[in-house]
Amino acid sequence: MRRIARLLTGTALAVAAASLSAAPAFGDDADLEVYPSSVVPGGSVSVNTAACGDDGAASGDASAVGAGHFTLAPSTDDGKAIGQFRVPPSAQPGTYEIVARCSDGDREIRGDLVVTLTSADPVYPRGSVKTGVGGALGPDPVQTAAGVAALAVAAAGGTWLLHRRARGDGF
Repeated sequence: MRRIARLLTGTALAVAAASLSAAPAFGDDADLEVYPSSVVPGGSVSVNTAACGDDGAASGDASAVGAGHFTLAPSTDDGKAIGQFRVPPSAQPGTYEIVARCSDGDREIRGDLVVTLTSADPVYPRGSVKTGVGGALGPDPVQTAAGVAALAVAAAGGTWLLHRRARGDGF
């Protein structure tokens, strides 16, 4: 019985200590949300946060990646401030910190942006493959008709040979 009491007391103390040592929470929206979180050089990035309040605007700083300053304006989306910037084509791969400061000046929010050389979106091939053979219905209908006739003759000859073999006449 004593062992269970110690276990429960230890667990309660651990939970209390964790809640006291945690930073004051402003909710899950207190972070700077960067979308997409991974982008190729030259790509556009959207940034939003609810940490500045319902009517709060913010000024953003993406100079770490070379994009400079941008503005986050209040929106109707759950009181979030939203802004955009474009990653310069000369940006090098790596992880960059994006910072926003609320217009009231008392809160600074940070988020990470990863610059990669390959896009997360799959790239599918387009167009035709240049093999030099051409299509089945090429530009010359005479050659197409000759090919169809050759296939018909081969099919008829194969059928005749199989029929002869089945009767026992041989080749």
